[in-house]
Amino acid sequence: MERYYVGLDVSKDETAICVRHEDGRVVRAGKCATRPDAICATLDGLEHGLVRVILETGRMANWLHDELASRGMPVVCVDARQAHAVLGQMHNKTDANDAAMLAELARTGFYRKVAVKSRQAQERRALLAARDAAIGARRNAENTIRGLLASFGLRLPDQPRTYDGRVRAALEGNDVLTRIILPLLAVRTEALRQAAALTKELVRQTKYCDACRRLMTIPGVGTITASTFVATIDAPGRFAKSRSVGAYAGLTSRRHQSGAVDYGGRISKRGDRMLRTMLYEAANSLLCRVKPGRGQALKDWAAAVKRRTSHKKAVVALARKLAVMMHAIWVSGGIFQAREA
Repeated sequence: MERYYVGLDVSKDETAICVRHEDGRVVRAGKCATRPDAICATLDGLEHGLVRVILETGRMANWLHDELASRGMPVVCVDARQAHAVLGQMHNKTDANDAAMLAELARTGFYRKVAVKSRQAQERRALLAARDAAIGARRNAENTIRGLLASFGLRLPDQPRTYDGRVRAALEGNDVLTRIILPLLAVRTEALRQAAALTKELVRQTKYCDACRRLMTIPGVGTITASTFVATIDAPGRFAKSRSVGAYAGLTSRRHQSGAVDYGGRISKRGDRMLRTMLYEAANSLLCRVKPGRGQALKDWAAAVKRRTSHKKAVVALARKLAVMMHAIWVSGGIFQAREA
């Protein structure tokens, strides 16, 4: 039986498709709508000979991967950064050329497979992203209000205690600014209300997640951090060692070695940004705000790092340690056990 390898260059409306024979020849090429049924129809007649169908990570990758896999296709999602390094060697950047090169990667096996998240993990990530968007809208509205008032020499008074009342107090007697600022204040109020609703839903989901509840036994790790970790990692078994999670989150330092030169640099930041941010915040909370008691050994360790280096480096090191610990607890099925310093 002849064997075929397929590359899919996916965009919002259309997908470029290239099919290579096992000897490297292009036997089919073209474009179709970015719909699973349309892609399957384009590959009609090759089903029994398909060895590998490759697409890059992107906004539509999870959905398209699941849909094609459910139709029996041997689909693989690959790291877009690695694919881009190869595709960038071509003189002409076109969708057809990208699909052809992806098909070649499928044939040669020169790619890095990316684990596709489950539907539940995708839904939880969507909830976290929506909450971040609502919080960002509130923050942007507040910053804009403060900046506009400052440009007219107005400052928010210390009283009344509520933000809404302070803004209205600053606007007293200024009808023009009132008509400008009050709509922004309404945007801020609505964003705050929606962020609270999304947070409530996240807390409700976390309550029924066994992994999240066990991760929250770690000092400094709350609902948001635990939910982000579970949604991002999704399947803990894909990491052979817990310490690999630190690198996955982009919390390990870069290394440059060439001849006699060998030094480490800043952290890679090559992992998921949301997870890295939440781990950093959890570590900072543990180091600065968690009261003495449980987790004291962790705090003492991070404090010793801080004395040797700096506060930020100590927090990053503690964040990496938390990531490793959270994975180990998730895999073992246990909870955090405090140890003596």
